[in-house]
Amino acid sequence: MTHNPDRAFRTRAVHAGHGLDPATGAHATPIYATSTFGYGSAERGARLFAGEEQGYFYSRLTNPTVRAFEEKVASLEGLPDAVAFASGMGAVSALSLTLLKPGDEVIFVAPLYGGTTGFLHEVAAKFGVKVHEAPDEVGVEALTGPRTRLIWVETPTNPALGIVDLARIARAAQACGALSVADNTFSTPALTRPAEHGIDLVMHSATKYLGGHGDAIGGVVAGPADLLAELRGVGLRHVGASLGPFEAYLFLRGMKTLPLRMQAHCEGAAALAQALDGHPALKALHYPGLRTHPGHAVAARQMSGFGGLLSIDLGTQAAASAFLNHLTLFTQAVSLGDVESLSCHPGSTTHHLLGEEALRRQGVTPGLVRLSVGIEEPRDLVDDVLGALEHVRAGHLQPG
Repeated sequence: MTHNPDRAFRTRAVHAGHGLDPATGAHATPIYATSTFGYGSAERGARLFAGEEQGYFYSRLTNPTVRAFEEKVASLEGLPDAVAFASGMGAVSALSLTLLKPGDEVIFVAPLYGGTTGFLHEVAAKFGVKVHEAPDEVGVEALTGPRTRLIWVETPTNPALGIVDLARIARAAQACGALSVADNTFSTPALTRPAEHGIDLVMHSATKYLGGHGDAIGGVVAGPADLLAELRGVGLRHVGASLGPFEAYLFLRGMKTLPLRMQAHCEGAAALAQALDGHPALKALHYPGLRTHPGHAVAARQMSGFGGLLSIDLGTQAAASAFLNHLTLFTQAVSLGDVESLSCHPGSTTHHLLGEEALRRQGVTPGLVRLSVGIEEPRDLVDDVLGALEHVRAGHLQPG
């Protein structure tokens, strides 16, 4: 089924990019486990490699299983096309290497995923790209100029769950002739579609909610067809960060239930946030669904649900460790978006390479814990978290 914007989101989640296999009539998209494809004649081969004819000839560039995944993502994001990569960082590096050149400037709203921040500061900067961090949308507007090429945002932010106004970022990019990129990993198109707010390019770590089951690693970028053709050429032909057909198959299977899973994630996170609001063992609670959250109004405007993540600050790393070590349903692991609940201490795991000053700037405090709420029964998750907090209090590890 090709993209049909008149179909409901849940219908497209099941059917977009999917059809009966033309060779066999198979109902599930087959795993095309092949590195190369016969093209029949020297003349057709020349046309395929020159881009004069569409078709499959080498799986590093395109593969039918991977292509079905790309079409599904493009449909759900409401964008013309998508290109898949071997990881979220494969998508980040391909985007940067395709669109940036020496002398260009990039602005991002901090905090951003630690890997993206590291790539921009440590790799892109080596090639003559100037990187600016902005604390918010006002900071972005103050930093834009004639050399601004990309404005990169993530919302909700990782791991402090701040909210960025996508429409305002899109306007800032348009005003200076730059491209806007939104990392939509945390929200997914089930809750937010950045293109509807004017964003040019949307990326995901498909490893998280798109796959949803913690069994595959991948990344994807959706956007205009002309930019995506360039991205495919550089990111796949030259960089080679190609997604495999087995992983694409798992993502296709996972995305069919994305709307249902996201509803369950949101319900669990909301129940947990309500139970934790005002808890004496917490120094802070970060969840955009709370009316006290500074980004609540913007989140309510651009999200159809508030997501499956929340972060809590227990004041000290010792208290955070005691809390994490007492959880029974939240597996201590990096990543997020699985059907199982996950927990981590960002300061010592996902963001540990940033350094103390960058951590402080981005709100990654010593006592911060990120909770990725799965699809388990919410009351069981609430009981687990409240029990771990009582353990912290009993040990007299109070917020600092």
